[in-house]
Amino acid sequence: MIRRRAVVGLAACSALLAACDVADRRPAALRARPREVSGRLGPGEVNLGSPTGRETVLYVPSSVAPDAPSPLIVSLHGAGSDARGGGLFTQALADQLGALILAPSSQGRVWDRNFGADLALIDASLAEAFRRARVDPARIAIAGFSAGASYALALGRANGGLFSRVMAFSPGSVPDGGRQGKPRVFITHGVDDELLPIDRASRRIVSGLRNEGYDVAYNEFDGGHTVPPDELALAADWLGW
Repeated sequence: MIRRRAVVGLAACSALLAACDVADRRPAALRARPREVSGRLGPGEVNLGSPTGRETVLYVPSSVAPDAPSPLIVSLHGAGSDARGGGLFTQALADQLGALILAPSSQGRVWDRNFGADLALIDASLAEAFRRARVDPARIAIAGFSAGASYALALGRANGGLFSRVMAFSPGSVPDGGRQGKPRVFITHGVDDELLPIDRASRRIVSGLRNEGYDVAYNEFDGGHTVPPDELALAADWLGW
């Protein structure tokens, strides 16, 4: 029953957002924003559904503050994964900080770099999350791993009015979705990464972002294409929530 209502609600939000003015020069622009909500979600996971049937998970940690708006992390999985299998990689970070996680699933194997269906789903999922939960507008971040990290960098740069922080774990590139504001950026990458070699990926990305004036915290670790717990702990400290 919860699943059915969630899917209907997400579809309605998607239709509403599609009806909004789309004359925006940022192809990766998101329009959903936090709103006043009187209720409070209990700890656990809620499947918000999606028009395609793939899960969009809203995770509420037991550490969430009961009487105050919560931080929110949009968490994007790597290629070939989904919300539950890879999008919740930031769970330890959320548990530590008392932050909500919104983990959507890409509709294909990788995120849509044309900022079409996946962007619309993320926008609708955010609108549904904001409808259900009290979110602190000053503490909204986007994070991702691998292909999800690249997409997070694109959406973060295009939506600095929504995301104050961007966390990219082993990104490969930065798709151009436009720019708005200058959110702070955290990037981490393994020096032994064979899938996305660090010289062709994060080292170039960090240099480019800094040249554009972004405040970038960067860390390299001994390891491959993974997200070690120590890197999540560094990200938590960097967030400062």
